[in-house]
Amino acid sequence: MDYEKLYNAYFMKIYSFVLLLVKNPDLAEEIAQETFFKALKANKQFEGKSSEYTWLCAIAKNIAYDVLKKHKKHEMLGDDVPDELDFQQEIENKETAFRIHEYLHNMEEPYKEVFQLRVFGELSFADIGKIFHKTESWARVTYHRARLKLQEKMQ
Repeated sequence: MDYEKLYNAYFMKIYSFVLLLVKNPDLAEEIAQETFFKALKANKQFEGKSSEYTWLCAIAKNIAYDVLKKHKKHEMLGDDVPDELDFQQEIENKETAFRIHEYLHNMEEPYKEVFQLRVFGELSFADIGKIFHKTESWARVTYHRARLKLQEKMQ
């Protein structure tokens, strides 16, 4: 496996994915770097059953959760969260966008993460299912339920 090509091809995608999870650009960059370091060390563990990107996302997700657990005590996360996030092109009203992000922030897992991976990360349902070690159908249903929960809150 050519790690330089892997890094060049996927670093920004992995960074963006991690940024959705930790909402801190500096921490996201650190976790993305750690992801590629762990991938390099775990070369023999990659069996090719999924895409390289899915494999890297799974590594990044595990690292991010570990870091979030450690940093939660110190309240280091959230300091650099922007006031406005670009949700979707259809959302032009800033107040509506803020309400959506507020509801999404309080949504329980796995609905929150599946919704973010699909909308912000633009991942396929198949890739989302692989990240969670579930089926594509599970990812579709979970995303649909998250959308319904969000729509219910908006009404």
